[in-house]
Amino acid sequence: MPSRTQVVFLQHPRESRVAVSTCRMAHLSLPGSQLHITLDPDHEPALAALLAEPGTHLLFPSADATDVDALIEAPRILVVVDGTWANARKLVGRSPLLRGLPRLGFRPDFASNYRIRREPEGHCLSTIEATAHVLERLERAPGRYTPMLSAFDHMVDMQLQYINSGAGAERYIRHKPPRTPRLPVDHLAPLKAALDRLVLLHVEPNAWPYGTEDPPPVEALELRALRVATGERFTALLAPRQRLSPRAAVNLDLSESQIFAGAALDVTQAAWHEFLGPDAVLGIWGYHALSLLRIEAGWTLAPALDLRALWQQTIGPAEKLPDGRGRAIRRFAAIEQLLHALQTGS
Repeated sequence: MPSRTQVVFLQHPRESRVAVSTCRMAHLSLPGSQLHITLDPDHEPALAALLAEPGTHLLFPSADATDVDALIEAPRILVVVDGTWANARKLVGRSPLLRGLPRLGFRPDFASNYRIRREPEGHCLSTIEATAHVLERLERAPGRYTPMLSAFDHMVDMQLQYINSGAGAERYIRHKPPRTPRLPVDHLAPLKAALDRLVLLHVEPNAWPYGTEDPPPVEALELRALRVATGERFTALLAPRQRLSPRAAVNLDLSESQIFAGAALDVTQAAWHEFLGPDAVLGIWGYHALSLLRIEAGWTLAPALDLRALWQQTIGPAEKLPDGRGRAIRRFAAIEQLLHALQTGS
């Protein structure tokens, strides 16, 4: 279905692994559209140049979004972000280019047919439904892009038919004996090789709760690190560069005044650079800590060893880190204990 407006899809990498995601289906339906799987569009030169083109709008709900029906002139380029609502907000929040684009919003007068995935609100649509609906409004052509949805509707019906048939249910009801934990030596080889240089790292974020409309970008608030070989520790509390999340003081178990009295970003980054040294390997529990540091320029990073992935390979399902008041301290203590368990097999 050729469109006058060029559509550029930005898909969160996690969504690209979902078999029933509709973004690729929408891209294949629109000649001239582009699909980029990315976490950082600003640092992809060709994509960044496209986003900076005049007449580019972002389809994203917010209080300052313009309703598509109120536009006098349709945009030349329409940017559509694909992912869960949480991932889409993160993708937009960490990109100055996306945050600077004029936003478009809409409230459909029909319910989504995406009956195989749960939407957070009744007015939410799948990516392909939202794209077709908005293009029809922009071009004042009701029904023009409805044929785009035929493959989508067929896919939904096929999945529901499969579910209702009971096929594949056996794997959920078959009882398996409990897995015996074992520690293959070859899986632990990367940990043993890096142990003399390993620096455990946990970063506590200033992150807004799910469902917050147009939240500030996520940022690092506290760093905790341990040089395993020597026991040397690094702890730094940063003064917020954005508005403070209502959960930040609870997670750190500090008052807001204490948090705002934290160190400046450049001072902390210099101290971290000196602590890390030239040959460190970062021991992390998942990649969230590194993602937080990559959002802001100036952080010194090092090769990383994902202890959570190592745990899954050698022990079984990953342990969940503590939550609630004071979780920043307790999470770092838990990572230390999990490292000890990996080393000893306990």
